Amino acid sequence: MSVELGQGTGPLRGVKVVEIAGIGPGPHACMILADLGADVIRVERPGGSSLAILPTNDFLNRGRPSVALNLKDPAAVQVVLDLVADADILVEGMRPGVTERLGLGPEETMAVNPALVYGRMTGWGQHGPWSQAAGHDLNYVAMTGALFGMGQDPARPHFPSNLVGDFGGGSTYLVIGLLAALLEARLSGQGQVVDAAIVDGTAHLNSMASAMLASGTLTEARGVNLLDGGLPYYDVYATSDGRHLSVGALEPQFFAELVRLLGLPDDAPGQADTERYGELRGLIGDRIASRTMAEWATVFEGSDACVFPVLTMAEAAEEPHLVSRGVFVQRDGAVQPAPAPRFSRTEATLTSPPSAAGQQTRDALLAWGIRDVDALLASGAAVQA
Repeated sequence: MSVELGQGTGPLRGVKVVEIAGIGPGPHACMILADLGADVIRVERPGGSSLAILPTNDFLNRGRPSVALNLKDPAAVQVVLDLVADADILVEGMRPGVTERLGLGPEETMAVNPALVYGRMTGWGQHGPWSQAAGHDLNYVAMTGALFGMGQDPARPHFPSNLVGDFGGGSTYLVIGLLAALLEARLSGQGQVVDAAIVDGTAHLNSMASAMLASGTLTEARGVNLLDGGLPYYDVYATSDGRHLSVGALEPQFFAELVRLLGLPDDAPGQADTERYGELRGLIGDRIASRTMAEWATVFEGSDACVFPVLTMAEAAEEPHLVSRGVFVQRDGAVQPAPAPRFSRTEATLTSPPSAAGQQTRDALLAWGIRDVDALLASGAAVQA
């Protein structure tokens, strides 16, 4: 596979990014950058990282070539410094201090490129009592208080995969920080370090709950609040075929439409009848349980009742509204999310598919202007898969 720069069509076309490969939020951030048009080169250890995903289906690694370098070899470290010299951004997701020990910390990289934006993706952050400890999404969301209120089961919290921590509070905030620092660097000529910690981003992501808590309108218990199933008209209900409907009729006009389309009796509790919420929940639940999910989908289609079936991922890829927007695309033999968000002039498009670690080592290094690539391969500093 040949590698050419400038293949992206999005608004970041021309921005060059060096990614020191990790797992989870770091790759997701670099996928976003690549989706938006940046030229990203992914530097991996020979053999890559082990996840329960086939390399050809690891969508977090799409849109950029993979180069395998043995960073314990000084020649390989020099290759990264040479790449950085011509880059705008570096992204790393190792524990604090690791890149410094490799000779690739902010001091070394900014010495060759003073305008470099150095992005650091960790769970706990670069400093603090937990900064050197291992952790995962679930732990970070737990520390910030966000996990405590999740779910409708009073006995235990529920966790939404790794969406809130790794990707919500993690990679999303890293990208925000990188782009903000890049804009500032192009004005000042000076780079800086972006310390993106999942605990920081998750706490920030939870600002609305913090505001409700400060206002006395949020109780720190599960299933009793505005957006956690505490209201009978904002919850998930089972249908007759064992599927579910999401009901989110918060505003009065939407609640009225919900009542009308469900066919609730005239003497049913109103939206403000808090003392009768148990009765209202029972009425809504019994009514929804009387039909299948597909039947209710027909009833509520296009309405303002704020009701929609809970779809599987496979069903979502075929949902007519998402199909009309091209939210999912069939590419390289697999269904995957399209780039987001949308741009009116510099449309983002998918470029290269995911690849195995080191699959483009030779071609990508040559495309980025690295000399003596064959000597690097011969010495083992670089590895061609």
